[in-house]
Amino acid sequence: MTPRHERFVVTVAPGLFVLLWSTGFVGAKLGLPYAEPLTFLLTRFLIVLAVMLPVAIWMGAPWPKDLAQAGHIAVAGLLVHAGYLGGVFGAIHQGMPAGITALIAGLQPVLTALAAGPFLGEKILPRQWAGFLLGLAGVVLVVSDKVAWQAPNWQGAALGILALVSITAGTLYQKRFCGHMDVRTGGVIQFSVSALAFIPLALTLETMRIEWTPQFMFALGWLVVVLSFGAITLLMWMIRHGEAARVSSLFYLTPPTTAVLAFVGFGEKLGPLALAGMAAAAVGVAMVMRRG
Repeated sequence: MTPRHERFVVTVAPGLFVLLWSTGFVGAKLGLPYAEPLTFLLTRFLIVLAVMLPVAIWMGAPWPKDLAQAGHIAVAGLLVHAGYLGGVFGAIHQGMPAGITALIAGLQPVLTALAAGPFLGEKILPRQWAGFLLGLAGVVLVVSDKVAWQAPNWQGAALGILALVSITAGTLYQKRFCGHMDVRTGGVIQFSVSALAFIPLALTLETMRIEWTPQFMFALGWLVVVLSFGAITLLMWMIRHGEAARVSSLFYLTPPTTAVLAFVGFGEKLGPLALAGMAAAAVGVAMVMRRG
């Protein structure tokens, strides 16, 4: 990649990632009525592997140099793919509203910032801490405007917390131990170990029945192409080339962007509280991302 192309990618990647990542909640909402969460994700991972492995071989992509490096890549994949996605899909399947699930996951930038110092040696400036708190407040406003709060769903909350811990740990682990990972062969390893982890769980806990409706096939195709190939690749690239705390702050923009997508695609309301929350989240992320 030339310096000019790299500057362009650095400029475009954050916004494109937020847009693509935000569609994941919509895809889950569309597809989960027709398949149980582990079965849904296992099918998605296997399709991704069926495409990614031949492409990696055909392009001559480099594989890890030793088993230790491959092991680090596998651990990061289990956290980001199996832990995070399994938690999110499981929480929504248990009846947890997607907005509340997003709110729990919205704690991820703060947890990442707290751990980035001792784990990665990153320095978080006072301005950035203010940005993290403002972004979190924005997420709370957006979700509060869209979600009718209800009796606690302890199973859904536990799965949401699993997703939160997994994506936080996965981001930090990926940054520290997988800096030289090739996204093609690394993706093969990460999706393979995630699929292997889900096979016994799906066989034990689920019926593994799928209703192959047009809506499910669209949701599955969207999650494979847009999320697994698009958003995940961008996330790994940004983690490799940027500070973990800055990259994680982008997750604050996911609930506002999802709210806009739901407004455009499903006619869901977008009230003044949500608009104020979007503005707060955007300003908070800008405070974190700004250099100097």
